[in-house]
Amino acid sequence: MLLALIAASAIAVCPPPPARRWHCVVDGDTLWWHGEKLRIAEIDAPELTGRCAAERRRARAARDRLVALLDGHKLVIRRTGTDRFGRTLAQITSSGTSIGEQLLREGHATRWPGRKDWCL
Repeated sequence: MLLALIAASAIAVCPPPPARRWHCVVDGDTLWWHGEKLRIAEIDAPELTGRCAAERRRARAARDRLVALLDGHKLVIRRTGTDRFGRTLAQITSSGTSIGEQLLREGHATRWPGRKDWCL
């Protein structure tokens, strides 16, 4: 487990590939930090390429909320492993608040493992 205390930094929505991704949010549960792709552990957010318009709208809302929760805030990143796609799994907190738990409370994500039908 690696722990990183990160000073406040600007973060925005990631540009599309092949642009370099350094400090940016991909979607509601994935971001790039210092060139490392992180997935927030224990949550799952709707997909930007979801199967219905409602899921895609929710995915944009989740992504935008994650940007707001991270942008300009001091973060603690605790790496917990990797997922099957090679992304670093991490628990991220800001001012003692879990970012993943905040997204869950606000309805932008569901607990992992498990999938939610965001089209209902």
